Amino acid sequence: MDLKGKVCLITGAAQGIGKSFAETLLGLGAKVVLLDVNESEGEACKESLDKTFDANSSLFIKCDVGSEEQLSCAFKRTINHFGRLDIMCNNAGINNEKNWEMTMNINLISVIRGTYLALDYMNKAKGGNGGVIVNTASLAGLEMR
Repeated sequence: MDLKGKVCLITGAAQGIGKSFAETLLGLGAKVVLLDVNESEGEACKESLDKTFDANSSLFIKCDVGSEEQLSCAFKRTINHFGRLDIMCNNAGINNEKNWEMTMNINLISVIRGTYLALDYMNKAKGGNGGVIVNTASLAGLEMR
């Protein structure tokens, strides 16, 4: 797949695998939207990427993916800024055993919500260009304690 000019929205993008996704995609000519709840890490990630790649190829949006409103707004801002969406990386995840509801909201509900939003925006019947959805999981889900 030729990624030049494609637009990718990445949740949990400020560090780790999300940041690596962004670096790889930018290196292949894509544009990326970096979503993260951690504003300082997100801005630092954007600054770091801007040193290597064209600053106009990335956009950071502070977003709690557990919030339906914030996630929906992030998709709208992506379309308003870049004019399209081609790739969705559902990457955000947490492990908070004391707040299992928040964990389920971020690790499951936001993935489902993000997938449906991406399908809607990428739907060719609705003016989209088709696309790809990537869901990241952790090996921690296979671990027994």
